[in-house]
Amino acid sequence: MAARLLYDVQQRYKPRIYREFLGAEPYTESEFQARYRFSKESIQILTNLLNDDLKRPTNRSHAIPVETQIKIALRYYASGSFMQVIGDTFGYDKSTVSRIIQAVTGAISAHGADFLRWPDETTKPAIINGFYNIARFPCVIGAVDGTHIRIQAPSDNEYAFVNRKNFHSINVQGICDHEGKFTNIVAKWPGSTHDSFIFRNSDVGIHLDQNHRGFDVDGLLLGDSGYACKPYLMTPYLRPSTRHQERFNSAQTRTRSVIERTFGRWKRRFHLLHSEIRLTPDRVCKIVIACAILHNFAILQREPMIDDREVEEIDIGQDLGRQDGTNVRNLIATTYF
Repeated sequence: MAARLLYDVQQRYKPRIYREFLGAEPYTESEFQARYRFSKESIQILTNLLNDDLKRPTNRSHAIPVETQIKIALRYYASGSFMQVIGDTFGYDKSTVSRIIQAVTGAISAHGADFLRWPDETTKPAIINGFYNIARFPCVIGAVDGTHIRIQAPSDNEYAFVNRKNFHSINVQGICDHEGKFTNIVAKWPGSTHDSFIFRNSDVGIHLDQNHRGFDVDGLLLGDSGYACKPYLMTPYLRPSTRHQERFNSAQTRTRSVIERTFGRWKRRFHLLHSEIRLTPDRVCKIVIACAILHNFAILQREPMIDDREVEEIDIGQDLGRQDGTNVRNLIATTYF
């Protein structure tokens, strides 16, 4: 009886597997997008973009096509399934799937400069206007926040990766524009690291601290109360005492919420980021960067959100540091609100 059932299952799914190897696509467009998070057209664009990075010269007749490599990696990012399960779906062993995911992740990350772009003089006006239209907060060029990516306990410095919610993670800093595209990602710090420390030691934080010429010239970032208020980084008043300050807080919170929604959509699109990633921290950080690039690519391609479930964001403590932007905050509050 069991043997007969196994035979029936094999016969049922064998034609689908054969069609994939023969090049025929067994899925409808909606099924395809649900599995890979991208349309067939978008995957063809990715194949063309990454072809030189992933195509290996070989005399073998069974080299894995670039498109198949990309599908394997996208399926892993989208589902968060074990590599063994991904391998069984495509007909490859776990070690081959692991090598493919590592290669595709590296190839995508190599194109980061094409998709992760800090606002320049040509793009700033549209971003400032886009943020202003949300809640009339002036001169905003980005919203910043941190999010925790859960990982398995690493073998080295395990204690450093335990965050205040008592699980192992990478603390990832993201900055996004008004459309929810990432303009900067920092993925290298263990979960015990505070958001404010990551920002102070990031390239963006150091650059703004040394070169910011004023909010009306270089713009502002918005962050939550876990950050120190700086002339270039506006945080809410902890205890607003005037109507101006209350209006400031309301507009700041509504405008800043773009980054929280961006993290939620990002994790829904690539469910791996919402599960426990069973890889070394170094490999996890590379996957985070690759998924940020793919997130921006998805927005540019107008890919729909398949999974509408809410993803809970985790707020991990505060480490405010030195507050030297209060005068600028007061000026903005009294002038604009």
